[in-house]
Order: sequence, then C-alpha cells, then structure tokens
Amino acid sequence: MTILALQKVTLAGLVEERGVILQGLQRLGCLHLIPLKPKPEAEPDRPSGAPVESAYKALRWISDVATKRQQVRDEHSFDFDRVVAEALHNRQRLRDTEDKKSRLQRRIEALMPWGDFQLLPQEYSGGYRFWFYQIPVDQQRQLQALDLPWQMVHRDNRFSYVVVIAKQEPDAALLPVPRTHTGAVSLSELQAELIRTEIELEDLLSDHHALSRWIYLLSRNLARVEDQSALVEADQGVWQQQGLCLIQGWLAERDLPRLQAFADAQGLALVAEEPSFEERPPTLLENPAPLDGGQDLVSFYQTPSYHAWDPSRIVFFSFALFFAMIMADAGYALILSLFLARYWKRMGASEGGRRFRRLTTVVLATSFVYGVLVGSYFGIVPQTASLAGSLKLLDLNDFDSMMRLSIGIGSAHLILANLVVAMRLRPFPHNARPIGWSLAVAGGFTLYLSGVESGASLTRLGLLLLVTGLLLVLLFSSRRPVKDLKSALLRLLDGLGGLTQVTKMFGDILSYLRLFALGLASSSLALTFNDLALQVKQALPGAGLLVAILILLLGHSINLGLGIISGFVHGLRLNFIEFFNWGLSGEGYPFRAFAKKETEL
Repeated sequence: MTILALQKVTLAGLVEERGVILQGLQRLGCLHLIPLKPKPEAEPDRPSGAPVESAYKALRWISDVATKRQQVRDEHSFDFDRVVAEALHNRQRLRDTEDKKSRLQRRIEALMPWGDFQLLPQEYSGGYRFWFYQIPVDQQRQLQALDLPWQMVHRDNRFSYVVVIAKQEPDAALLPVPRTHTGAVSLSELQAELIRTEIELEDLLSDHHALSRWIYLLSRNLARVEDQSALVEADQGVWQQQGLCLIQGWLAERDLPRLQAFADAQGLALVAEEPSFEERPPTLLENPAPLDGGQDLVSFYQTPSYHAWDPSRIVFFSFALFFAMIMADAGYALILSLFLARYWKRMGASEGGRRFRRLTTVVLATSFVYGVLVGSYFGIVPQTASLAGSLKLLDLNDFDSMMRLSIGIGSAHLILANLVVAMRLRPFPHNARPIGWSLAVAGGFTLYLSGVESGASLTRLGLLLLVTGLLLVLLFSSRRPVKDLKSALLRLLDGLGGLTQVTKMFGDILSYLRLFALGLASSSLALTFNDLALQVKQALPGAGLLVAILILLLGHSINLGLGIISGFVHGLRLNFIEFFNWGLSGEGYPFRAFAKKETEL
C-alpha cells in the first residue's frame, strides 16, 4: 500500500574517482548501499565504529544537565577528541565517586552504634583483640554463660552491641550470632573521608555542567565523524578491478531521475533493474503526514517484507480504538490532553516528535469520544437527564452487549487482515484461502448473533457463510497440482491441516475480549476510589475532606497509569500478534539511506 517501489541500481566509474563518487552519493542521500565485497575484519585494538560510539556516549552525557551553559560556536577553540575524552572521564569518575560515597555512608551507618574508636596495635594490647557482636535483645542472656570478658557499648530496641576481649576469636558455639566486621578505620576517619568525597563530587558535577558548553560543536562535529565513518564503510563495499569500480544499491523508483542526473554529471554508467521475487530489498515506508504515526507503531515491532504490504494506516486507527476502549474514561483523556498541550511545542521540534504528536492527538480524541459514549468521567456516571447522560450510548456493565461489541471488533479486524491478503493474491483461486477465512469468521459471528437474538434468517446466513468459508479453506489450502488420485488425496490432507487453524482463529477472536475486560476494570477501579473517598469524607468530618482528596488523587493517578500501560501494551499486542499473524507473512529490514547527517543539524 505505501511500500515504495525500489530499483536495484549499479554505478560504474574509475577507481581513482570513487571517493568523489561516494561523497556525491552521500550528499544525494537516496541510496541504500549493497556491499559488493565482504567487509574486512576490524583490527583487535581498533574496533569498528568505536570513535562514533564514544562520541555519542559523550554527547548524551554532557546533554544530561538541567541547565546548560552558553554554547561555544567558535570551531578554532574546539578539540573534538579532547572534549570526548574529558566527558567520558568525567562520567566514569562521577560514577565511581557516587559509588564511593554510598559505600562510606553504609559503613558510617553500620559503625554508628559502636561509637568512635581506634584499635590499638597488638604489641600494645598484650596480644588481646576486640571481637564485635550484634546480638538480638531476646538472646542477650546467653552472654552470662560466656567465660570471657565482654562489654556492652550500645543497645537499642532490637540489638545489644557487645565487645568481647580475647586473643583468639571465640568459638562460634559460645555466641548466638556470627561476629560483626567493623573494620580498622575509625568513625571519625570515615566521616572525614565522606566530606572529602562530597567535595570531590561537587567539583565533578561542576565540571559536568561546564562541559555542556560544547554540546553544539560536539553534535556538529559528531555528524562529520559519523559521515566520515559511513564513507569509509561504504568504500569497503565497492568492487574494484582493472581501474574500474562498481557501486550498487537500492533506490526508490521516484528518485531514479535524480540519480541519473548525478551519473551524467559525474560521467558514470548507470544500470537500473527491477528486483526479482527471490531478492530481499529493504522496505521503505511512506505514509501521508496525518497518518505517519502508524508507521512508527509498525516499525516498533517489525518491518514488513518488501514483497508484503504496509499495515501502518490500519494499525494507526485500530490502535487508537483499542487504547480508547481500554482507557474507557473521558476524564482521563482530558487529563492526558492537558499534558499533550503542555509539551506540544517541544514535541514539534523534530520530525519524530511531530509524528508522535499527531498519533497522540488522534488516540486521545478517540479516547474522549469513547469515554463520552460509555458515560464515564473519572468513574462518575452522569445523570440520564443531563447532556452528558444523553450522549451515553454504551453501558460497560451490560456484559452481553460489550462482549458482542468486542468480539465484533475482533472479527472485523481479522476479516480485514484476510481481505487485504486476498486482494494481494488475486485472482481467484490464489486468494481463495484468505477469502475462506473471512467468510468463516463472518459466518461464525453471524451465528453468535443469531444465538443472542434468536433469528432463523441469521442462523441460515451464518451457516452458509461458515460452511462456504471452511470449504474454501479445505479445497484451496494446498498448492499441490492434482495429477492423480494420490495427489488429490494429499491435497485434501493439506486442506484438513489448514482447517486445524480454526481453533487458532477462534482463540484470536476471543482475545479481543480483553478490550471489554480491561475497560470494565478501569471503570470499576475509578468508581471504587470515588466510593472510598466519599466514605472517608463522611466518616471523618473536617479532616476527612483532605484525606478524601488524597485518596482521589492517588487512586486516579494509579488507575490512569495502569490504563496507559494496558492501553499501550494490549493495544499493540492485538495488532502485532492477532492481526499480523493473519495479515502479514515474512519480515523485512528497513531502508537505510547513505546520506550526510551534518546537514540535519
């Protein structure tokens, strides 16, 4: 549907000009390169891509500050390698220092009950040593039987902190617990070391903040480094022999005139050919701007095969519907809309952010409309006489109706998946199998409705659709040609094997009941928090109002969070598992244009 047609193009030129050719192709930015020779192994001490990876780590680190310094834009004062090294060194030292601070705080906390003391060297103590024990209070009486000098230095409501004096460690059977290792460093020394560590940590944080002045130049030069790395990698895949070089790649058919103009300007030979069915070209998706958010949803799970079809538009709308049914509350949709409005401008700073913004807008609008239809506003159901009550057309507590709605949506979703496949496999009988499944699902749902409404005509129609669909699956699941009785029997056996997927189809349709179940759970939980807050308010006059407000805020926040997670996970799951299993076969890989990144900054 929106998978762009590609051409496999080959450019031929002189070996000594390949650097200029590759730079021009990188500026053109429309070719997915195909290596014509294996990539050389990286040297053990110089792993491929290490400078770029290190620079990205450094950029992420210096960008992770709340308030950034004034950006330096003078290239003459910028040393790329030095800034990367300083940023990575700062990150490692900061992490090590934070770990050291945590260790010191734990040691000080553990040593506090024992007090501030220093252990004497053994030559001054006559060979006697101190042995420390943290003994539970209920076992303290066992010390009375200890035939060694001991002293309790501290006691709290749980433990007694006891020091035993002996030349050798007392036998473990004499005391109820193993000894405590306090270490040889005193409490005052640990506290002084903690102060020094905190000062060092402040200096490192200041350095981290100061490094943020290089974000602009590091980003710009990082693009250059990455472009150069991509050029080196591209050059490694160029075929060279007898003074000639060949460069091959995949190109969108619409960009062929641009590449032809480039080849003519460079004096290159250009050959373009259609991809064969055995080849696996990359997949280049393109959707209109209002619907391109579905493209990101699809790519989140897998990239469709080039020879398949693009489900982005269907996933776009079905995800919005599924999320709305799981959220099932107009009030929650309004709250999320306020967050969307708050970050609207920030999300528009990048193309990916704009796509996500458009998707979120449609999802929240659908959620609000569905919340109005089910009459739920933070779990509050409006009065029938009110305007909001008159707009309520669905009742979440009407289990039979909501189950029919969920199963109907699931049936329609899977019928649509099979019909799209049937359109791509036409003419008949090549597409008989997906048509058969579509008819079988429609027939099964019709029979389900006839059982609810007791309609004889619906029953006959459902049986007709179901039997016709299953016969098509039985007769056309196999691709074996019928030559004799044996091949006919084998074809029939393949058809019987195809019919075993009836249970899978049945289970997949029932899986859509989660839309009703999760929506009902969200509504019930909101209602429960409302009732609990009301009961607390009535039971505790005065202070009960504050407690009730806290219950409402905390409860609805939890419910909203659960709704977002459930809507996202299950809304995508029904598309990726149930829908894709019946509508898509094979997985592809994305189109990666060989293009400059410096110009994007």
